[in-house]
Amino acid sequence: MKKIYKNFIYIIILFILSLISIQIGVKDFSLIGALFNNPDDVFLITISRLPRLLAIIITGAGLSIAGLIMQTITNNKFVSPSTAGTMEWCKFGVLISILFFGGEHKIIKILMAFIIALIGNFLFMLILKNIKFKNSLMVPLIGMMLGSVVSSITSFISYKYELIQNISSWLQGNFSTVIKGNYEILYIGIPVGIITYIYANKFTIASMGEEFSTNLGINYQKIVNIGLILISFITSLIVVTIGSIPFVGLIIPNIVSMTKGDSIKNTIFDIAILGAIFVLLCDIVGRILIYPYEISVSTIISVLGSFIFLFILFKKEK
Repeated sequence: MKKIYKNFIYIIILFILSLISIQIGVKDFSLIGALFNNPDDVFLITISRLPRLLAIIITGAGLSIAGLIMQTITNNKFVSPSTAGTMEWCKFGVLISILFFGGEHKIIKILMAFIIALIGNFLFMLILKNIKFKNSLMVPLIGMMLGSVVSSITSFISYKYELIQNISSWLQGNFSTVIKGNYEILYIGIPVGIITYIYANKFTIASMGEEFSTNLGINYQKIVNIGLILISFITSLIVVTIGSIPFVGLIIPNIVSMTKGDSIKNTIFDIAILGAIFVLLCDIVGRILIYPYEISVSTIISVLGSFIFLFILFKKEK
């Protein structure tokens, strides 16, 4: 009963923030006018306001779930797509797509970003497997160092082929360019949440180690591989469509696990909806701080996320 009540509160908060988000913008908009079929208001909400809102919700939920999976299979609370270098590998994949395939279609970019990110995640896990001494902070440090190397290579090749402006557009997450027709591909990420729920118990068992998983009849390597595929796919989808957004996959699973534990099946809904609320709130803040101009959502999340992460870090240390 308590869980249902808490989830209901989350839904109410998300609904209120959604109403606020829809009504923020330079162009005058009336929600009542849209409800009563005013042509200008209906056009604005369908072409821009509603697509942006849906993109924010899917992005927040998707990154949070990706962070949850990564923290579970690595058994480390400080690992996420942004600290494991997954986003940097995605950018490298986008660069390869532009160089060799012209980057004409978004599907090609997503596919190439997915393949490269998956290779990067496998490399990250391989490095972890061969390190004898590792603590909770060393694992994300390895990921960040690996990501920095990949990012440097991406920047070098971009400068050499005069593509730095193209690649820079993926450095910061931004929802200002989201309109009807260029965001719908994010819907492909929704099944990731469903698959994660199906494999929830197996991911949780895999977090206890290969030997323990094998004793319980679980194919450890297969489950880890499925997790890496899901992480790579949802991250590449978001990086190509929206851009790179830090901290969401890191802090949201940690916040929920403080009160609800580490069982994926019991926390996945809370993590998804709280991730959507967090990204939506940051987007609203970015749109009103210097209105009518806009601060990119990744900048706002970087500032707020760093403070939240420090709070989590000190709380866990205590």
